[in-house]
Amino acid sequence: MKFSRLIVSLTLALTSAVAFASDYLTIQLKDGPVVIKLSPEVAPQNVARIKALATSGKYNDVAFHRVIDGFMAQTGDVQFGNMHKGFDAMRVGTGGSSAPDLPAEFSNIPFDRGVVGMARSSDPNSANSQFFIVFAPSYFLNGQYTVVGKVVSGMDKVDKIKRGADDNNGAVAKPDRMLRVTID
Repeated sequence: MKFSRLIVSLTLALTSAVAFASDYLTIQLKDGPVVIKLSPEVAPQNVARIKALATSGKYNDVAFHRVIDGFMAQTGDVQFGNMHKGFDAMRVGTGGSSAPDLPAEFSNIPFDRGVVGMARSSDPNSANSQFFIVFAPSYFLNGQYTVVGKVVSGMDKVDKIKRGADDNNGAVAKPDRMLRVTID
């Protein structure tokens, strides 16, 4: 009995280590999967946070709460991003994870279409769990937001994410969600 528990524990630990070692994040959307190649060599602390949240299931069913046509789709509020699960809808987009905020890891990678960056407040060192995917080149973000990766498959699915209201900074009523997020 003890031996079989040990085997199960070792198998689970090895499976988690292998999954965490991958640099591909897959987001299942209503229209299909989106695959992001993460860049730990560019932003090791921010990428590690995304991997940890994805591996623990915290990103599952989280809303794309701010989506601005021609600019970007923002998600990742693991504190308030599950509005239909009893979270306060008025606070979506203001939360993060229970972990401390992260330092900026700026790079010279340009915000081309499909690039994924960490969302933050006006403090450059305030990224936590939220991230965004740009629909179009957004070079005014260069050097001011941490790049964590790029969509390598499924950008056509990202293009179908429900847009928010122009007069409300892209806030989305009845938003699309990241149904399931995995490290593959």
